[in-house]
Amino acid sequence: MTLEALERGASARIVSVDWDRLAPEEGARLRALGIDEGACIGMAHRGVFGGRDPLAITVGRMTVALRRIHAAAMEVEPV
Repeated sequence: MTLEALERGASARIVSVDWDRLAPEEGARLRALGIDEGACIGMAHRGVFGGRDPLAITVGRMTVALRRIHAAAMEVEPV
């Protein structure tokens, strides 16, 4: 499943990221924040308008806002 499909409150591990779907600077930003293969994340919140952008995920003690297009490039497995 992709990260965008993860339910609110659920936790997962990032299995793979299709870096080619993202601009190089976006990929560098995500990696700098610890969002990469093997990272454990949680879905904290979804956008207020029908689950649209942004998605808020937790990575460690940080909460990071992601666009759905970024989340769609990440394969996750529930933990």
